Amino acid sequence: MSGIAVPEDGSTKLSVLMGPTSDLADDEPKSRIDRVLQWVPRVLSSKPHVLLLIGLGVYLIVLPILGVTVSSSAELIGGNYTNVTSDIGACIAAGGTLHLVAQGRKRRRVEEERLRLARETHRLLHYVYGDAARELGYLVDAPAGPGDGQPPLGGRGRQPGRSQR
Repeated sequence: MSGIAVPEDGSTKLSVLMGPTSDLADDEPKSRIDRVLQWVPRVLSSKPHVLLLIGLGVYLIVLPILGVTVSSSAELIGGNYTNVTSDIGACIAAGGTLHLVAQGRKRRRVEEERLRLARETHRLLHYVYGDAARELGYLVDAPAGPGDGQPPLGGRGRQPGRSQR
């Protein structure tokens, strides 16, 4: 061991300072401010917002290049080309983040179902091959079917044609 003491909850000094990182993309927001903040990336990456920024970019960047005079107050309020292009980049990043979060949630649901099926398959194999599992040192405590006294899926508990030892 390196001699660094980690609290029982697994937090380190940095995670205590910054807070937990496991709640960054909660499926269900816990507070009103979380619900409001959940909409920020959606608004930033929305098509109307991106089109507004492109229009602002044309007005503040392209028109002055073509010789059209833009008032200094409009430039002060609307920003300059670096503000507009960085805003468009933020919109792209927000949209990409939303996509990645949605894909991660979908992938997690698929993996949870895959794990459930693997556990059920494992339980059924222990039930069907209980003697072999006991020989290998596994406890076979697979319950019968759904409470009706029958093996899972209506099986007999052994493959037909196999002799018992």
